[in-house]
Amino acid sequence: MDMLSTVMRPKRTRPDPEKQEQILAEQRRDAELRQKGYRERALAMFPHVCASCGREFSGKRLRELTVHHKDHNHQNNPADGSNWELLCVYCHDHEHEKYLMKGLVDGSASPGRPAPSGIGNPFENLDNLLKTKSDGVASPQQESPKSRSPSDKPKADDVS
Repeated sequence: MDMLSTVMRPKRTRPDPEKQEQILAEQRRDAELRQKGYRERALAMFPHVCASCGREFSGKRLRELTVHHKDHNHQNNPADGSNWELLCVYCHDHEHEKYLMKGLVDGSASPGRPAPSGIGNPFENLDNLLKTKSDGVASPQQESPKSRSPSDKPKADDVS
């Protein structure tokens, strides 16, 4: 007995006309909803050019052009498109990366100062190090070893 003959293949049947009409109606409705969506509105409103790098998009490559919400709120979709700009996928990714670097993802950081990173900042204490002696504060680099008192010197048996 042949192996292929033992495998049952389902017959392909066309949906009945009512079912077919229902499927087509759903597809038409979905297309109308997409046309009312902010992406289609933005594509109709703005030239098909990336607002950041200036590349032009048309035809199949138009899908590489995305709508960026300037305030990063996807619910804010004004009819005049004032919260949108068209960006290519690369520039859009870069824009969101800048937003992440500022620490603004969860809204915990203020836009003026970036969130502290887990990596030490070599310039963190720079302002204190640059203060002059006239301010009355001597930086560790300005303090000479001779100005230390004998009690400040580390002992050989001290383990820190």
